[in-house]
Amino acid sequence: MAYTMPGMNLLRGAIDCHVHCAPHLNGRSVNVFEAVRQAAAAGMKAIGIMCNFQNTSGFAALANDELGHLGCHAFGGVIMQPTAGGVTLEVAKAAIGYGYGPGTGARFVSLPTHHTRYIAEREGRGPAFLETTFQVPESGQVPDVVCAIMDLCAEKDVVFDCGHVSGREAVALAEECRRRGVTRIRTHGSRYTIDQIQAITALGGYVELSFFILTHATQVGLTHVDEEKHKISSASTIQDFTPRIRAAGDRCILSSDGGVFLLPPPVECFREYLLLVQSEGFTEAEIRRMTSTNPAALFGLD
Repeated sequence: MAYTMPGMNLLRGAIDCHVHCAPHLNGRSVNVFEAVRQAAAAGMKAIGIMCNFQNTSGFAALANDELGHLGCHAFGGVIMQPTAGGVTLEVAKAAIGYGYGPGTGARFVSLPTHHTRYIAEREGRGPAFLETTFQVPESGQVPDVVCAIMDLCAEKDVVFDCGHVSGREAVALAEECRRRGVTRIRTHGSRYTIDQIQAITALGGYVELSFFILTHATQVGLTHVDEEKHKISSASTIQDFTPRIRAAGDRCILSSDGGVFLLPPPVECFREYLLLVQSEGFTEAEIRRMTSTNPAALFGLD
């Protein structure tokens, strides 16, 4: 697919570190090979493949083996949902080693996305389900198993991703990462307060803001962790994002979170998103920092 729309210049050299693609339980707009081909056609440097159900490092390794000549690198990782084995050290170790040899495994290890207490409450889950979800208690004491996973991420030099937790929890996790020598920290700050974002970046974490929750796809229930379809209502606008982007400053990352069948393919989602960000007064240099420099530094793609 050839892209000639306005904003294509913003995609050249960019890294979209949050792409969903088939195989998947929900309908996807692209499979993993199409995702790489389309990103390469747009001149992008890399894409990060994410899945709420399993480790994606094998998909990424396969895509690179087949399509590496196109010049767009794919990388994957694991979101420690129950379907992927849950929040255990064994799951993290397996993901980091799962590829085509040393260095081709997971580039990130993430706490759950739709199996956290924070998200489950927003999705209106029942008490029995809530009891099974991950959370950092109000005391801020990070569970021992998570500390062990952080130590592994520090040793293997991969990203520790805080998953879809609340801003309070993300700050507590970033603090523990700092104590344990984790230098690659990703958080998802679309709903965090300005103070929480500033606390995370001061601790060396990156704050990612994704396009998905600005889109009409939030109106439709999707399967996240079981056969039930749940959704989180969203009234977010780009104007809601602007102060958060400014607060994250030099530690902000923009991503599409694209791939769901209700939206255009991820490359087009990313283009539309970057034009929205540009409309808020961000310069091309600032956008390139948030879409190229920062994700390259976080995921070791330099």
